[in-house]
Amino acid sequence: MNFNVSERYNCVVIEFKGNVMGGPDAVKLNEKLHELIEDDKTNIVADVGKVKFMNSSGLGMLIGGLTTMRKAGGDLRIANATDKIESLLVVTKLITVFKHYKSLEAAVESFAESSEEE
Repeated sequence: MNFNVSERYNCVVIEFKGNVMGGPDAVKLNEKLHELIEDDKTNIVADVGKVKFMNSSGLGMLIGGLTTMRKAGGDLRIANATDKIESLLVVTKLITVFKHYKSLEAAVESFAESSEEE
């Protein structure tokens, strides 16, 4: 698994590629999220559109990221979930835990909408 980090407006986009299977990748992601928190960047969009496969450890990695960002006062939202990943979220009932969007643009805009409500 690889991931690229970029900033868009009022959030950070983490684009995942390949197989998301936890392990050492989870450590790398966790370190990156803590760096972002130190920079006061707590609104994260996980773009999973280029993920080929995700196992339970990969899901656990996303849940850990969600928990980390929510504790820091932010959120982690999912964008571009393929049918395979969306069905994985449905089966595990995590579809009710994560805010998820069909496109990256919609996920990014959701942070703008939530900051206007505050």
